[in-house]
Amino acid sequence: MSCPCNNSIAAASEDGSGAKPATDRYVSFIGLDCDAKAREMMSHVRRYIDDPQHTNAFWEYVKKKSLGGSGPRPDDLFLIHSNLNQIRELFELHADEKALSLLDRIEQECC
Repeated sequence: MSCPCNNSIAAASEDGSGAKPATDRYVSFIGLDCDAKAREMMSHVRRYIDDPQHTNAFWEYVKKKSLGGSGPRPDDLFLIHSNLNQIRELFELHADEKALSLLDRIEQECC
């Protein structure tokens, strides 16, 4: 029996339409590019927390942690997943709809 994640593109095209398969995080992460989305999200986060007027002790801790300052360096997706609510609050505070939209996509597709 073969794994559906290995044949997701072929299986999605079996209807003969040749249409590109929809992404489905429950089958595989193929086509989602979660790492690129996470990098983009962290650039949105850093735009605010690197500004001394918008940072606080929590965000300073996140910056330190992102560099591996308190153990192994976590990847961006892990940091986002671990701090999803705080990141959402940051973007809501600044009414950053673009970043909130990306955060919603990451939460739905990658976390």
